[in-house]
Parts: sequence; C-alpha cells; structure tokens
Amino acid sequence: MVTSRVWFTAEQKAELWDRWKQGQSISSISRALERRTKGGVQRIVSVHGGIAPSARRRAPLALAVAEREEISRGIAAGLALRAIARSLGRSPSTICREIARNGGAKTYRATRADRQAWERALRPKRCRLACSERLRWLVAHKLALEWSPEQIAGWLRREYPGDPDMRISHEAIYRSLFIQSRGVLKKELTAHLRTKRQMRLAKGAQSRTGQGQ
Repeated sequence: MVTSRVWFTAEQKAELWDRWKQGQSISSISRALERRTKGGVQRIVSVHGGIAPSARRRAPLALAVAEREEISRGIAAGLALRAIARSLGRSPSTICREIARNGGAKTYRATRADRQAWERALRPKRCRLACSERLRWLVAHKLALEWSPEQIAGWLRREYPGDPDMRISHEAIYRSLFIQSRGVLKKELTAHLRTKRQMRLAKGAQSRTGQGQ
C-alpha cells in the first residue's frame, strides 16, 4: 500500500516556523498542526537546517504588473521604446530588456511577463560563499579552528574593512552549514561548532532531546 504524501499549506508552514522560533519541539508543533506523526514537520525543519526560509518579495526596483500593462498598451499603440520608458519614468534599456526577455514586441503579454518575472525571482540565488572561493576557504578554515560564525563575521569586518566582497553575516554562515543543498560548506564542519548541533535552534529554545531532533 502506497501512503500519500501529506502536504502543508502556506498558512501551516508559517505557523510551523513561528512555533519553531518560539522554541517549541517538533512533537508539540506536530500536535498543534494536528499531524498524526511528527515526520512531516521533522522533514521540513531538517531540509532547511532549522532556519526559517526568508519570505520572497519583489525587488523594490522591479517592474510592477501595472507598468507591464502600460508597456503592452504602448506596444499595441505603436509607441517607440523611449516614449514608453518616458511615460513610466524608466530607462529605455529597462524597457528593452523587459520586452526582449519575454518574447519580443510581437508576443509580449503583461500577465505572462509578470508571472515569469515572479517565477525567476523564486529561483534559488547563489549565496556569497558559493560565489567567492577565497571567502569560502577562509570561513571553512576558521570553522575548522573552532571559531564561531559570529567570531568569523566580526573578524572579516575588521580584517577587510574596505572590501565588501569579503563580508558575510554569521546568519549566512549558519545557513550554509545547516542547509546542505547550498553545497558550499561541508556538513562535517558542524562538528566544530560549540553546540555540535546539526540544525539551528531558535534563540531561547530549551533542549529538545528526544523530540525527534
């Protein structure tokens, strides 16, 4: 007999992470969400290394759906790209890229362009450690020396005060350690953390031994 997979709604996931941040155990979260077993909650927490995923938002400078509709109307009216850009207060290059990446002027549709833009924004972005071999090596080296992520982040700020590319927050280091899908820091380095934990616990959380952790 094949068991169907139990899904969580967006609201349930939000409640799950809210309770996790409060320091509740996986067992108590599962009961609160009326789950017969704690496997589903355990799976979600483990995949994310105990760190709640950041909420996805549109970039402040991204085109809004209303602007895309204006672009579509401008194309239909035969307006030049510069005229469309001027009416929106955008640069012509922005309008040109927007139309080009969505099939060109003949097939441009505002709704489809907005949906595709949102889907592109949801794709995982490469983290800073994945983009910088030098920074990655330094962080891994300091972790092997049993420095905490907080110490490493502070040391980098002092050691490279004028180089923003050599900066990383302690939270980003934790994420790269506990979320192995990023593939930038080896899981074995968690053994050098003072807590020896395999996932991040919320601040103020009590020991959860025996709670499926």
